[in-house]
Amino acid sequence: MPTSALSLPAPTPAEEPELRPAIRCEGLVKRFAGFAAVDGLSLEVPAGAFYAFLGPNGAGKSTTIALLTGIYGADAGKIQVLGHDLRREPVAVKAKIGVVFEELALFERLTGRQYLIFCGRMYGLGGEEAARRAVELLDLVELTQKAEGLIADYSKGMRRRLAIAAAVIHAPELLFLDEPFEGIDVLAAGVIRELLKELKRGGTTLFLTTHVLEIAERLATHAGVIVAGKMRASGPLESLLSEHQAPSLEALFEKLVGAPRAAGVRLSFYG
Repeated sequence: MPTSALSLPAPTPAEEPELRPAIRCEGLVKRFAGFAAVDGLSLEVPAGAFYAFLGPNGAGKSTTIALLTGIYGADAGKIQVLGHDLRREPVAVKAKIGVVFEELALFERLTGRQYLIFCGRMYGLGGEEAARRAVELLDLVELTQKAEGLIADYSKGMRRRLAIAAAVIHAPELLFLDEPFEGIDVLAAGVIRELLKELKRGGTTLFLTTHVLEIAERLATHAGVIVAGKMRASGPLESLLSEHQAPSLEALFEKLVGAPRAAGVRLSFYG
């Protein structure tokens, strides 16, 4: 991992961080064909926090991110992002956030460098500035040697790193990441982990879903656990561990979600 610090402009919130949270939502509901994927969810994420949003498969994590980023409209509830009402000011919100979804949708016939410049231009950067940031980000995510290669030829880990670089090229105040460590190798995961640490040091608020609890515990300052569309707990990580008398994030998760059903199961043909 390059040792130089990321030199993108630091986020410039309209208010001092302590005066307003990065995310505040109340009573969020989202139904699909009568099924409540998100059911009365409320949470608050302080500016500058690294928030690990955890839950089992199908708990509503990805749907919540889609609601908080304006991909889906909520059936009920209120969402405020970076001081803006998402329903009333969606463009103002989207200009200040970055999003990396679990299912990546990249322009595969572009090179990595072309894609980053394109994303920068879409966010309003000038051509020279977009090109400069693209070079720096390609170095930071260790893709410089593949910069002129087509995205179609990138591995899954390379695509994930490129997607994160594209999501931060405009120096967002808030970055959403949905399962960024899913299906990638150890080396790619290490690069992404170091990039997230750098963004955290720079003051970016991070909202992460992941099943890799070891990484979440190492990076997160705050956490929330969602089960069947409902929040079970949310707050500063240290406070949650103390409140629930859990020695680790994994122990907290198991306590709130329930131990795996396969625990203690024995197969008869193994004696």
